[in-house]
Amino acid sequence: MTGTGKTVTRVDLCEAVYKKVGLSRTESSAFVELVLKEITDCLEKGETVKLSSFGSFMVRKKGQRIGRNPKTGTEVPISPRRVMVFKPSAILKQRINNNGSGAKTD
Repeated sequence: MTGTGKTVTRVDLCEAVYKKVGLSRTESSAFVELVLKEITDCLEKGETVKLSSFGSFMVRKKGQRIGRNPKTGTEVPISPRRVMVFKPSAILKQRINNNGSGAKTD
């Protein structure tokens, strides 16, 4: 997948679980859906989701601010909202920067 720009979908994740874990396709799909639902539910409640060796998903509150319509230049108020952010772990950053080789350095 290096440099191809391929998007990994739920179907891809289910297929990977099916091939690597040995569950049936139905069980693999249910498992992936359950994990994604649990992550979503925790984020909705404002909890941080930490996945060891992968990273953390968290919800941040953004205050109201003034934005600008790029077409007209008109100032427009942007309402306060919550946004999800992802912070990769040092291990994930290292693997990405080593071109996915997964080589560990001490």
